[in-house]
Amino acid sequence: MIFRLFDAPATEPSHNMGFAGNILDRQSEKRSDDAALRALEDPAARLLLLGGGRALLKLVGNGFDGHFTRAEAEFFGATEDQTILLGFSSQGPMLAASVSIEPDALPETVKAIDYRSINMQGLLDPAALGALAQGAGLLSWHANHRFCGKCGQPTEMRAGGYKRACAACGTEHFPRTDPVAIMLTVTKDRCILGRGSHFAPGMYSALAGFIEPGETIESAVRRETLEEAGIHLGRVVYHASQPWPFPYSLMIGCYGEALDYDIDADLAELEDCRWFSREEVLTMLNKTHPTHFVPPEGAIAYHLIRDWAEGADVLP
Repeated sequence: MIFRLFDAPATEPSHNMGFAGNILDRQSEKRSDDAALRALEDPAARLLLLGGGRALLKLVGNGFDGHFTRAEAEFFGATEDQTILLGFSSQGPMLAASVSIEPDALPETVKAIDYRSINMQGLLDPAALGALAQGAGLLSWHANHRFCGKCGQPTEMRAGGYKRACAACGTEHFPRTDPVAIMLTVTKDRCILGRGSHFAPGMYSALAGFIEPGETIESAVRRETLEEAGIHLGRVVYHASQPWPFPYSLMIGCYGEALDYDIDADLAELEDCRWFSREEVLTMLNKTHPTHFVPPEGAIAYHLIRDWAEGADVLP
């Protein structure tokens, strides 16, 4: 059997995901402790203003712009010690700052919109949406790590926002990303979809769960599928990934080969879990199903489901 290492689509499936369009040059090897401050001094510096799971967006014509100048950022309460450097584009440095957002006090030309709505409604272009995910994840991490996990003393931001340091004990803390496996269990003509009690009525999606320490992606896919649906998996193949700033996760999308077919769902975790035929899934994608539908296009689950239903030959 001939195995071709780079036998893959010309366009990576991950490129189609919401929050995955970041094209900034992060220059990670050049981040000095004053990198953010030096970037702010550039007249071309642009800032994303984020707080409480929402971003400030300016109304521009018939659309939105999420970029603010330094002066505008300071008007909304951004401070240097809460500003991180995301990277650089051809337009100059891009930063993100934490601000306290009070929607009722905003000018009429500025709106505070939650990240999910920005993604699902396509309010920002892919590059800006990707930068938003980067900034949102980093700012959330900083908010959750203000004190040293070793000695409990306050920590300070370093390396332009990519490190926190404890002056008391010298420990350095670095941003984290929580990996989440999201998987579609399939046969040639059926797939498993489930729904949580918090889902919108009628919505079914792929199963998902956090990858635990010391666990491979494939093992997590098999474990979560067995725990949630009672189904054993054979082969597991990676399909795509998606940054997910809630608060700082990476969704890792996979397909799993079902070895048995009798679902034994964990109804403490799921409200429902069952097999769907390819034909039924296609009606859900086309929004012609009388009662059920799948997540919107901004979610990786949509792409896992669509790519299988529209003909991805994941099994021989």
